[in-house]
Parts: sequence; C-alpha cells; structure tokens
Amino acid sequence: MRYPHAALFAAASFFSLSVAAPFASHNKRSLVEREGIIYDVFEHAVTGSTIEYVKDSGICETTAGVRQYSGYLSVGDNMNMFFWFFEARQNPSNAPLAMWFNGGPGCSGLIGLFQENGPCKFELGNTFPMNNTFSFNNYANMLYIDQPIGVGFSYGNNTVNSTVTAAPYVWNLLQAFYAAFPEYTSRDFGMFTESYGGHFGPEFVRYIQEQNAAGKGEHVNIVALGINNGWYDSEIQELSYIPYSYNNTYKQLIDKKQYDELMLSYTDDCLPDLRRCQGSASDLDCGNADRVCYAVIDNTIYQAAPSFDVYDIRAAVDNPEPPKNYLDYLDDPAIKKAIGARTTYQECPDGPFDKFQRTGDGARSFLAQLGEVVSSGLSVLIWAGDADWICNWPGNYDVANVINYPGRSAFAGKDLVPYTVNGVERGEFKTQDNLSFLRVYEAGHLVMYYQPELALQVFKQTMSKAAITST
Repeated sequence: MRYPHAALFAAASFFSLSVAAPFASHNKRSLVEREGIIYDVFEHAVTGSTIEYVKDSGICETTAGVRQYSGYLSVGDNMNMFFWFFEARQNPSNAPLAMWFNGGPGCSGLIGLFQENGPCKFELGNTFPMNNTFSFNNYANMLYIDQPIGVGFSYGNNTVNSTVTAAPYVWNLLQAFYAAFPEYTSRDFGMFTESYGGHFGPEFVRYIQEQNAAGKGEHVNIVALGINNGWYDSEIQELSYIPYSYNNTYKQLIDKKQYDELMLSYTDDCLPDLRRCQGSASDLDCGNADRVCYAVIDNTIYQAAPSFDVYDIRAAVDNPEPPKNYLDYLDDPAIKKAIGARTTYQECPDGPFDKFQRTGDGARSFLAQLGEVVSSGLSVLIWAGDADWICNWPGNYDVANVINYPGRSAFAGKDLVPYTVNGVERGEFKTQDNLSFLRVYEAGHLVMYYQPELALQVFKQTMSKAAITST
C-alpha cells in the first residue's frame, strides 16, 4: 500500500548493524516461555541475531500436513521483526522460497497474507478466515514479514528512515532464517511486493546481489522479483496521475480545463523540484519535492474529483473491499498468543512512514536500481491492476518502457497483447527477455484480491525463471 499523503491518513554494511547480544561461537537452540507463550529459540552465531518462534499454530493455514512458523527475529538492539512462514502445500521439500512484504512505506506484510495471496482470506461479514484456493503457497514456501520495525507486530527501536537503510535488516532476517532453517538455503528465492515496494523491491534485491558478490553471508539464490502497482519514479508517475484522472476506462475525475491546469502545474512546479531532488539527493530538496508535488497534483485532484477510493477508482472512499475483518481477528488475544505475537497489531502506523517522509524518500527514484536488477538476468514482473489510481497502470507502464537493460528498445517497441488465463482474457501484456509487464483488468491496488487465479498463474510463471505467457 502507498499512502496518499500523511495529511490524509547510504546503508550500513551488515556487519555494522547493532545486535542484541555478543557473537557466540556456535549456533544454539533452546525453548523459552514469554507471557505464557512457548517459543523455540535459535541463536545465530554469525550475526548475534535470535529467532523466537512458535510452530504449527493452526492459524490461517489449515491444510493437513502443511507446517507453519511465526514469531520474531532480532535484527538489532531491541529491534524485533515479526515473520510468518508457511510451507508449500505441494512438495515443500523441493519447492522454491518466496518473500512477501507490503509497501507504505510502513505497512504490514500481513495485508498481503490476509487480503491478497496467503493461505486464508476473509469475505465481507466473516468473523473467521476461510481457505484461499489460490494462495501463493500452493506453489512456493512463503515468508511474510512486517518491516520496518514498528509495523504490524514488529516492535522496538526503529532506526530505518529510508529505503536504503531498510535493506540491510531484510537481508539480516533472511540470513538468520537460512541459519535456523538450512533446508531452504539452496532453493530458488523470489521477492514479491507492491506499491512502495517499487522502491523496496529494486533496492532490496540490489543489496542482496551486492552481498552475494562480496561473498558475505549465505548466498541467496535469488531468481525473481515481482512488483504490482509499484511506486518507482515520481517524475514519471506524478505526471501519470493527470491523464489517468482525465481518461481511464472507469471514471472521469477531472475535465479538460482541469487537465490543462494540472499539466502546467506539473511542468512549472512539480517537475523542477523533482529534478532538484535527483540532482542534490538531499533530504531537504527531496522532502520539498514530495510536498510540492502532492500539493499541486495529488491534492488538487482529490479536491476537484468526486469522491473516489484512491486504491480502486470504481469505488467511493468508504469502499468495504478488500474487507478489513482480519484486523479484529488479529486483535484477539487468543490469536496473538497462538502465533507468538507480543504487541498490538498496527497495519500502517504513522511513525515509520513519518521517518521516510522526513528524508524525502518517496521523491527519490529507484529506476536505476530496477535497471540493475533487470540487467542482472532475474525474471522481473511489473504488473498493475487497472482500477488503481494511487500507483496507476499507465505510470507503471511508462516506467517499464524506460528500464535501462539490454532489451530496452525491443521491449519499448512492442505493443500490449491479450493475456489469458485458461483461455479467458484477463489483461494485456508484453515481454522481452527476462522482463514482463502486465496490465490486469478489473483490479484495484491489491491485485491478488481481485484476480486471484491470474495472480497465482503469473506468480508461478515468474518464479519459474521465465517471462509470463498466456494459458
């Protein structure tokens, strides 16, 4: 999820991270009781990190024989990152490993778990979750994380104030996870995210590849990156708000006069500040660019347009979908105890978001990092629900067409063609080498909620180290 705006609602190396305890000479395993919860404890000698988790809670995943683990990883001094892991429903001993986290910046990965691609889901009016037939763990072992600290069930000191400073902690978590569960170290690994994941995804993958190249830690066999409705580059995507608001397939939000005025505001006010941010990379300039562009583009459209949900242009601001039932569910003390959660769940708290805003992180472009990742040969999927406004599909498409990689010219020169699922057209797409772009019909910001069958198909295809194809 990407915040519309707060008013409305260089990284340290891994070995310089502060840790909860001095390094030990050997990994240690034990049991500990905290607040009536029995945790398995794994102390990672190399990093000094500790994983405390509960096994097979029976929450969310009810498929017989499918194991799950949930709990905390200490990624620094009083920095407790919550994770929830589900085995693959089919062939878990050989299935790949994939990580999911949401955007924000500062939104919980459990949004994706309960509202998009996890083993269970809620329907409107339901008190308890039901099985998700199209869960991503049909195919892969899935690891969901709440990052940065202060998000979801994660708690403690939060020193992360930018995409770049967030990356080492995610790598730290993955390293300790591998140490605790070594059977996953050799697996193909994929990273999937959305929204502000357009920042997180490229930088986190780039950081992992940098650590791999330096021979640091356990090698991460990363093969895929998938980002839906991402926020990558403000210069491209602030502009895309204007034509999308004027002419889309669902609802006209502004008239021609407003369109012309907004185009002038973009050129005269927003764009110069964005370019100043890119030139200086200072917190002051980037923060100012974020504020100015919000004021003259985003907020102007909010004020001019009829009531609409920025995450699904087809709906009003009080849109009940995807259902929020899971929030009450996770507030139940019995559920929290079962999964080993030690704090109150916060879906998208202001604190972590505010830290990113103060550094102007949202205005910084991660298009260059995305180009590095695509050029490295990973299977990369850029996809977007076409009813989303906040990270709309034309902006994502324009980003995809300028990614700097060897196949750029060929990719940009192709037209979109129908994408089918079992012979039914559900979107339009194009591919070149290892890069795929997909527009998903009749889907809002959380694509997997609206088109779950399509979502599972493209997830499997991308994790298979190939460009997506129709079926």
